[in-house]
Amino acid sequence: MKLFQIEEPDGAPVDPSAPGVAIGIDASGACAEVAFAVGGNAVILADREGFEHPLPVPTSAAPMEEWQEVLEGARIRAERALARPVTHAVIALGRTPDPGVAGGLRKAAALAGLEILRVVEKGELPVGSTPALAVAILAEDLAPRPELDAAPQADLD
Repeated sequence: MKLFQIEEPDGAPVDPSAPGVAIGIDASGACAEVAFAVGGNAVILADREGFEHPLPVPTSAAPMEEWQEVLEGARIRAERALARPVTHAVIALGRTPDPGVAGGLRKAAALAGLEILRVVEKGELPVGSTPALAVAILAEDLAPRPELDAAPQADLD
């Protein structure tokens, strides 16, 4: 029997404390759609055939546990499709939430393992755009970039 070692492409292990990717979640319709963007090109993510799990959008008056369940489902869908951790999201809603709902949504997202980068009203998105794709591109733009935060500093000595 031969053994072999599998490494990351650059040979270094992935930093477990690094932020994961950011996704867009369109919660402006009856069911949430999840999307991911790279280089300004976005794609809607779907569950594998035979493992579909609908993500029904709760009403604004629904308990935050229902929102947590939807946001967890969105994160899990994205992680399975991308094979990468997901830690951030931009969410599109059908209308602007009142401050209490927005705060509850942020708490539900935190319990679901997501940090909300921004909540937008569907009407704020470009006319004619698919909301899930538009918020995925916005999520890509707003996502934390550890490689920029850890840039080497010039030696001033």
